[in-house]
Amino acid sequence: MPSIQFTVPGKPSGKGRPRFSRKSGRAFTPAKTQSYEAQVKHFCAEAMGNMPPIEGPIRVEIIAVFAKAKSWSKKKTRETYWHTSSPDADNLAKVLDGLNGIAWGDDRQVALLQVSKIYSDDGREYMQVFISDMEQKTNE
Repeated sequence: MPSIQFTVPGKPSGKGRPRFSRKSGRAFTPAKTQSYEAQVKHFCAEAMGNMPPIEGPIRVEIIAVFAKAKSWSKKKTRETYWHTSSPDADNLAKVLDGLNGIAWGDDRQVALLQVSKIYSDDGREYMQVFISDMEQKTNE
């Protein structure tokens, strides 16, 4: 059962909305998104090594870890676990679109996706990604 995991250091970033050029009328991806997607690709490719893209249905788990604000009270810092502000969980998942041909043949293979957004207790920020194939179920 092939599986990989990798960590992208730094503040997790979701895929930004496409921007449009007034001159050409064309849509383009914001530079911040392009940069983060390149980081995700780099760490995924490093984790894959010489392994070929995973075939069949795939399970993906993303854990996005954010730092707590220094301005928070001690009580709020102690009691807050779930990150409920921007970026949206679905936008965090969209940065994996660039893993076609690296982790999998096509992102249509992702059959199960889980995204968690939490706060860290130690102030570190990162995004951890787990990718594995799923057992094929038969209708027998």
